[in-house]
Amino acid sequence: MNAIELVTAAWSTTTHAGDALNLILAAEPEPKGIDTEGVVGFFASKVAPILLAVLGVIFIGRASKGEISKVLTSSAIAIVGLAFIAGAATLFFVGDYLIDLIFE
Repeated sequence: MNAIELVTAAWSTTTHAGDALNLILAAEPEPKGIDTEGVVGFFASKVAPILLAVLGVIFIGRASKGEISKVLTSSAIAIVGLAFIAGAATLFFVGDYLIDLIFE
């Protein structure tokens, strides 16, 4: 009699565990991937202004020491770097437009 009760209890526990596992698996949403627009937006809104502020403080510190030529050189390099970044972003949008135009 004890063996039958033990098997019955084990069987009911197993089926309840299986039901719980099915509920967990059914409720889990499908992975959506990485939100690249959110990542780019975060860097553009949070990280870039902080880096530009740090560069500004460095430039002001150098200018106050009389190193105007180094400040002008660093500023020109920073402006060229920003132009390259803007150009890359523009090429990304132009490429996206061309792909949409070709495969419509």
